[in-house]
Amino acid sequence: MSRIAYVASGPYAPPVPAHVLTVTSADGARLHVEVHGPENAPAVVLAHGWTCSTAFWAAQIRALSAGHRVIAYDQRGHGRSPASRTCGTDALADDLEAVLRATLAPGERAVIAGHSMGGMTVMAAAARPAVREHAAAVLLCSTGSSRLVASATVLPLREGRVRTWLTRRVLGSRAPLGPVTPVALRILKYGTMGPGSAPHMVEACARIVHACPRAVRHAWSEVLDLLDLDHGVRELRVPVEVIVGTADRLTPPVHARSLAEALPNCVGLTELPGLGHMTPVEAPELVTEKIRALAAEHIPVTPRASAKPAASAKPAGPGRSVGSAESADTHAVHAEESA
Repeated sequence: MSRIAYVASGPYAPPVPAHVLTVTSADGARLHVEVHGPENAPAVVLAHGWTCSTAFWAAQIRALSAGHRVIAYDQRGHGRSPASRTCGTDALADDLEAVLRATLAPGERAVIAGHSMGGMTVMAAAARPAVREHAAAVLLCSTGSSRLVASATVLPLREGRVRTWLTRRVLGSRAPLGPVTPVALRILKYGTMGPGSAPHMVEACARIVHACPRAVRHAWSEVLDLLDLDHGVRELRVPVEVIVGTADRLTPPVHARSLAEALPNCVGLTELPGLGHMTPVEAPELVTEKIRALAAEHIPVTPRASAKPAASAKPAGPGRSVGSAESADTHAVHAEESA
């Protein structure tokens, strides 16, 4: 096992949370949850994508936490959430429900933003009671509901069975990603980001993605390969904004357009010229402003009731329940890559 550090300074350095919780999901899986910002501020919940972690939202957390209570969690097996034998869309939905129940007061509404697999998480949980109770509005970034592998343009081949077969093997590879080298940066940029992405953006994404254990990366690639959440799109009845980069090779704009057509209450579709799959990193200000605007328009301005300690929420351990007790160095380092 090696240790790979996230970026340690700048807008993409993970901020230290005000509180850290361990939330237990329906099957016993433990989820690392961070809470940033004022206790009584409007709530925002952030769900990251495949091979990422809470660090992916660093720019949004920094910008929003001055006036919002920002809740970010690591999907099972990612970041600081231990791997689980259970991988699937039902598990993703269970996890989001558990986080909402543990961090929001009864009846409290929040904006939920999901990137890639995080957006799929929201779609998978769309009909769940906790989402119906707590979701005021949703932002879907660079995501899709089905046919992900067939539609991906990571390989410069004509659409068809050959490209799908090869793409499935590239995305599902068990090979270790290794250290973040100049070659690795070029590969990641080509596959996941727009051609104009700044080096510091590519560096931040590479360190996050390379920190994902290869066994976790492979297990969730199989889930994404078989994904079919078209029914979940139709159940997502709250106001939803959709964002996609026109150079997104993993979830091309065809997915965003399909979502916008199928959603019962789509309030906007934004296509960002020349941007790739990592929109919250490539266009941090725009994504932040979309979240802020949804919160301002759809979250009632009422005093927040004190949330009861949820049975599924447990302190993260000595020195980690309050952010000030956790050093920035500790927060910036992530234990990786499992053999």
